[in-house]
Amino acid sequence: MSEEQIELAAQWIAQSKKLVIFTGAGISTESGLPDFRGPNGVWTRRDKGLPPPRTKKPWHLVDPNPAHNAVVAFQNMGLLDFLISQNVDNLHLKSGIKPELLAELHGNTTLMRCLKCDRRMPFDEAGWDEKIHGKGYRTSPALPGQPRCPYCEGRIISSVVNFGDSLPEKDLNDALQHSRACDVFLAIGSSLVVTPAAYMPQLALQAGAKVILLNKGETPFDNTVGLRMHGKAGIILPKIVSRVKELLRENSQ
Repeated sequence: MSEEQIELAAQWIAQSKKLVIFTGAGISTESGLPDFRGPNGVWTRRDKGLPPPRTKKPWHLVDPNPAHNAVVAFQNMGLLDFLISQNVDNLHLKSGIKPELLAELHGNTTLMRCLKCDRRMPFDEAGWDEKIHGKGYRTSPALPGQPRCPYCEGRIISSVVNFGDSLPEKDLNDALQHSRACDVFLAIGSSLVVTPAAYMPQLALQAGAKVILLNKGETPFDNTVGLRMHGKAGIILPKIVSRVKELLRENSQ
């Protein structure tokens, strides 16, 4: 990461009309959560026959880090058109992202989903207690006494997408649509090797968008994107935010 890269990223973002941000597990590692394909990632350890890495805190006690807050800063400056995330950790919503600007492709550990009306709701709103009613995965058998949707009486399940589950249709369609329509696409903390994650930057590139890729590890797009940055998102993104604010002030004078 160089000052020239910070400047170029800031210039593109400040001039953008439709900024789309895509985040993977790497944005949350500085909050104490593991990624998947890093040196100590979930899949890396699994391939070595090792158990998943331990987290320092329970997921519900983990807080957003400066990288999450930088994404919120783009939202508050009126620059963020849409945010696409592979993460289920709830840290984007916890940091202050507006739900209508967010597609969570793999669900959210704090939300249940109705199979009938597709409404998302917190556990307490759904009347769901994991100790009594179980995890509520779609592939798990329904247990007697599990709550029904308070809005339509449909079956409610965990919004988290597990292996074999299809992605939530609305979130996926919104993500694809915004990736096609953006003029700047910023991918943070994702190896971009699993579909549909790999589709998003490809669609943006095909549409002529400027694509910025910030990830510690290698990705299939390293040699095709307009700007490739290496390093910690929690350090790099706040620098970009600061420079974008300066550029917007200069342009408003």
